[in-house]
Amino acid sequence: MLVWLSVPAAVLPIVAFLWLVWWLDRYDREPLGLFAVAFGWGAIGGILLTLLGSDAFAQPVAETLGITDPHLVHMVILAPILEEPAKALVLLLLVRARQFDNTTDGFVYGAATGLGFGMTENLMYFRAAADTGDAVAFAALVAARTLYSALMHASASSCIGAALGYSKFRNGAGKWGALAGGLIAALGIHALWNGLLYAGFQGQTTLGKLDFILFPIEFAVLFAIFNLSLLDEKRIIQRELQEEVDLGVLPPPHLAYLGAYRRRIRPGWLPAGMDGALYIRRATTLAFRKHQLKVNAEPGHYADEITRLRREIVQQLQGAGLAPEWIPALEEATDAAREASGV
Repeated sequence: MLVWLSVPAAVLPIVAFLWLVWWLDRYDREPLGLFAVAFGWGAIGGILLTLLGSDAFAQPVAETLGITDPHLVHMVILAPILEEPAKALVLLLLVRARQFDNTTDGFVYGAATGLGFGMTENLMYFRAAADTGDAVAFAALVAARTLYSALMHASASSCIGAALGYSKFRNGAGKWGALAGGLIAALGIHALWNGLLYAGFQGQTTLGKLDFILFPIEFAVLFAIFNLSLLDEKRIIQRELQEEVDLGVLPPPHLAYLGAYRRRIRPGWLPAGMDGALYIRRATTLAFRKHQLKVNAEPGHYADEITRLRREIVQQLQGAGLAPEWIPALEEATDAAREASGV
């Protein structure tokens, strides 16, 4: 029975966490395809690379450092150094996608790959514990690894993802400082967790218990930073779309809805039959592209997409019968917007 329970115990809670992470990115949710790629890499690619690296480096590291305890080598030294870069490899590819826009997106993709890694690792541990036939120990392991180890992997990877998202449209020392800080934070979270856990296994129970106190604090800090990045997204949307209202591209009453998540999901503020989800997505993407064009070192990189999005928004509003009162000629609005953006 425990063997059969290993799979749902490893998969179902992680899927719930995964859905929650995707849902929390409420202003501009990531494409499910890219989200699945991040998760799948963590669950398969990241695990395989870590296993290969661990087999290759365990003995040389032990001999070089004079360590005889293999658990110390694997848990405290190799695990953080190998696992965090292995999980983050997929982020180096995803950050090139246009949908990977900012710090919030980095948190989301990083958490996804970390949850994938944690799910597979949990399955391996749960399967081994099931073979002992000890149901109490099995339940305790499931609880500890689900609520702590899996979330630790998600938290550590999200640091690297957030750093990549923050630095994507920046240059200079700030860019490299953010990337270095993200990697150091990921390694630090992982090494501290494994180090204190190892100390607990060695009989230092106080240090072992400290792990279960410190990690929730770390998680709370990261969650607070994630929410600050969401607040920054809201400010960008409101600021950039205010310009679109001033240009006459968007109806003035829509700004209050497009820039606030709880309002934008309310019914009744758009005409019946209008594809509200598509309209919101276009307006949100337009806001982000305008912001990125302003901070990017390569002016004009997103200019064509900005023009296309404006045209599509105007056409959609015209189709809903909103154009006569609020929207000027499309060509005039586009020309004025290009001039204001310096494109």
